[in-house]
Amino acid sequence: MTDFSLAPGLYVAATPIGNLGDVTKRLADTLAAADEVLCEDTRISGRLMQALGITAKLRPYHDHNGPQVRPGILAALKDGARIALISDAGTPLISDPGYKLVAEAREQGIQVYTVPGPCAAIAALSIAGVPTDRFSFLGFAPAKQGARQSLLREVMMREETLVFYETGPRLSKMLRDVTEVMGDRPVLIARELTKLHEEVVPGTAASLADIYESQPPKGEIVVVLPPAAAPQPTEEDIDRLMEEALKTLSLKDASEEVAKKTGRRKRDLYQAWLGRTR
Repeated sequence: MTDFSLAPGLYVAATPIGNLGDVTKRLADTLAAADEVLCEDTRISGRLMQALGITAKLRPYHDHNGPQVRPGILAALKDGARIALISDAGTPLISDPGYKLVAEAREQGIQVYTVPGPCAAIAALSIAGVPTDRFSFLGFAPAKQGARQSLLREVMMREETLVFYETGPRLSKMLRDVTEVMGDRPVLIARELTKLHEEVVPGTAASLADIYESQPPKGEIVVVLPPAAAPQPTEEDIDRLMEEALKTLSLKDASEEVAKKTGRRKRDLYQAWLGRTR
C-alpha cells in the first residue's frame, strides 16, 4: 500500500455488506492513504479498519451532524485534502447520508471520485430472477402506515421491478400494506446477502407477512416486487381505441395499430369491425 498515490479530492467508497472478502485492493489502498475517513458510525467502521490492518482517522458524518461539520470538510478538501466517505455497509448515498456533501463538493469544483463495490439492492436484483431491464429503487418505505400506503399506491401500476429496503421489525407491516394496496402479488425477500445465511425467499405478500409476523428476520433486508402485470384491456377499451384510430386511419391500419397496443390479433379486430364501418 505504500506505493499507492491518492490525488486530492473526495472518495465515495463502497464497503462490504457482510463478507470481508469483498474488499477490493483499491478500497483498502484508498482508506489507508486518505487523510480522513468520514463514516456513519466510528465503532462499525473501526472494526472494518482493524480487520484490514489500517490505521485511519475516522470522523463521524451523518444526517444529524452534517450541517455543522460539512463546511469544515469542504474547506479541507479545497485545501487539497484526500477524504474518503463510507457508510456502515455498502455503497454510500444509496439510502445513506452524503449526497449534500457530494453536491456541494461538485458545486465548489472539488473532484469527487468513486470507489465502487457492493450494494445490497443491486446484489438482490442479480440473484432474484426478476426483470432487471427497468427497476425503481425506493429506499426504506415510510415508517408510518399512511405514508407507506400512499407510496405503494403511487407505484403500484409501474411495469418495472420495485426494490425497497426494510427493517426486520417493520417487514410484516410493510407486506400487509402491499397486500392491502396492491393485492396479494409476488414478492421476494433477500436477506443476509454475502453472509453465511444468505437467502432469497419467494412468496406472496400475504404469505410472507404471516411468516415474518411470528418470526421477524434479522439482518439487512431487501424487498423485491416483480413488475405489475399489465392490465388486460376490456371490450370497452378496445372499442374506444378503435373508434379513435378510425378517425384518421383506414380499418386495416387502425386494426394493426390497436393490435400492437393491446395484444389482440389484427385479423380478429378487422373482422369484428368490418361490418360496423360499412
